[in-house]
Amino acid sequence: MKAKGKNLRISPKKLRVVAEVIRGKDSQEALNFLKFAPKKGANLLYKILFSAVKNAEKNDSQKPETLFISSLVINKGVVYKRGNPVSRGRMHPILKRTSNVNLELQVK
Repeated sequence: MKAKGKNLRISPKKLRVVAEVIRGKDSQEALNFLKFAPKKGANLLYKILFSAVKNAEKNDSQKPETLFISSLVINKGVVYKRGNPVSRGRMHPILKRTSNVNLELQVK
């Protein structure tokens, strides 16, 4: 079962820190970790993983205890360009980075 998250408003670098911890774990173990992890990326990954587990439960009649994270890929999304005004009428660029997440679950 697959789930995707596109253009999440967090940089891929920050999201990969959380993804490294849960990659390859059981779905229930990963959900428990993400629920209490003090990172913004943990909440975003929790929603995507929860969606994938519920899809597997409903569409494929799989039990959540039998699923594990087989693939979790964090890619770069679109970059929003903003500016920070500085002295003498100039602008310094600010890049608001986004992330794309591809998550795949398989049966043990």
